[in-house]
This record gives sequence, C-alpha cells and structure tokens, in this order.
Amino acid sequence: MAFELGKLGYSFDALEPYIDAKTMEIHHDKHHGGYTTNLNAAVAGTELESKSVEELLAGVSGLSAAVRNNGGGFYNHNLYWDIIAPGGSPAPEGVLLDAVKESFESFEKFQEAFTKAALTRFGSGWAWLVLQNNKLVVSSTPNQDNPLMDVAEVQGTPILGIDVWEHAYYLNYQNRRPDYVKAFWNLINWDEVARRFKG
Repeated sequence: MAFELGKLGYSFDALEPYIDAKTMEIHHDKHHGGYTTNLNAAVAGTELESKSVEELLAGVSGLSAAVRNNGGGFYNHNLYWDIIAPGGSPAPEGVLLDAVKESFESFEKFQEAFTKAALTRFGSGWAWLVLQNNKLVVSSTPNQDNPLMDVAEVQGTPILGIDVWEHAYYLNYQNRRPDYVKAFWNLINWDEVARRFKG
C-alpha cells in the first residue's frame, strides 16, 4: 500500500494567530510531504509495503533508519494535524478529564508536566500524552520517534502530541519555543484526543 499525504481539515490560515499560514503550508506540504515520499521509497519493493505504519513502528528496531525516521514523521504529523483545530477547546471533559485528574491530580498539573516535557526536549522532537496500561503518562521523544515504537523509553498509545521541531514554529516564534508551546494550548481539539483515548 502507498502511504498518502492527507489533506488538512482546515485552511492553512485557520490557526492564526497561533500558527501562521506560511508555517502551516511549509510544515504540511514540504516536511510532512517529504516524510511521506521518503517512507514510500524506503518500503518500495519489500514485504514492508503491505504493512500499516503502526505495524512498521511496532517493530522499528529491526528496520532501517529511513523507515524509523520517515515512518515516525508520517505518523506523528497525521496525529498532530488531527489534534489541533481552529478555535480548539479549553480543556477535556468527561471520561478523559477524569483520567487526566486520576493520573496527574488536576488538569493544571497535567499542563505543567506536558509543557515541561515539550520545553526540556533537547533539540528536535515531540512531547506526548500517552495511554499506557489504562493510565495516562507524559513523555517526550527525540527526532521523529514516538511511543508506538519498540525503541521508545515510554511505550504506549499517543493521544496528544506537540511537534517541537523548529520547523513547526520558527517563522513566527523564532527561538521562543515557550511562546509556541503556550499558544498550542489554544488549539487542542480535545474531542479528537478523547476519541483516541476511547480507542
């Protein structure tokens, strides 16, 4: 099967002023597009062509760096576009909020933990909210790694992620990653996060 670059569910300028249109266009079309093209090239003509990206990531320790990096980039960005949306929502509700409180005591303490993971990830990478053994945990990964990978320090199912590669924010925020992370909280589509939580 060929991996395809999906279309955004909103226009490039829909997330302004938090993420500008030019960043969105470059991020989606060039960066995510590049991961998609390179992933297809990495699996072309092999038995890996028939596997889903989730299957590839689950056994990535035995695969090439090209599959690891581009498979991660393909999956991570698909999640990222889905869990941000114009308008966002201030906080989760219902069973997801209950789970957040159970794992972190309060939504505010979860925000602190997630923000810290995003700000302390050295260089490029991601911060995650992960469902692990029916409990929510925060983690971060380098480069395009994610918690689905068998090489991840914290393994589980990611339900929320923030891209802290500079290409995600540099045009608008330059080196001010804290400002980008603060802006991200205005964009989270908690309905989508809840859907992923429920599986």
